[in-house]
Amino acid sequence: MTKADIVSQIAEQTGMEKHDVQITVEAFMRTVRDNVERGDNVYLRGFGSFIVKTRAAKTGRNILAKKSIRIPAHNIPAFKPAKEFLENVKAKVAVKA
Repeated sequence: MTKADIVSQIAEQTGMEKHDVQITVEAFMRTVRDNVERGDNVYLRGFGSFIVKTRAAKTGRNILAKKSIRIPAHNIPAFKPAKEFLENVKAKVAVKA
């Protein structure tokens, strides 16, 4: 599903114009992104949380150069689904083999 698909579905469900829905969806995404980039977590009850996770420093391997490299600790954005959301996905989505 793409952003355009999301906009279309919301416009259909609400009766709003696609242009207005697109502006709203983009504003939502920008707000979430800006807050996570500042290090703030975004909590959406019943949906999930956009959080900042810290990855510990580790030693990696450059297989082409056959050398060990040091990967410093760093932060990454992550999404943690709400418990009910997670359980619904587990129950309703078929496992792909």
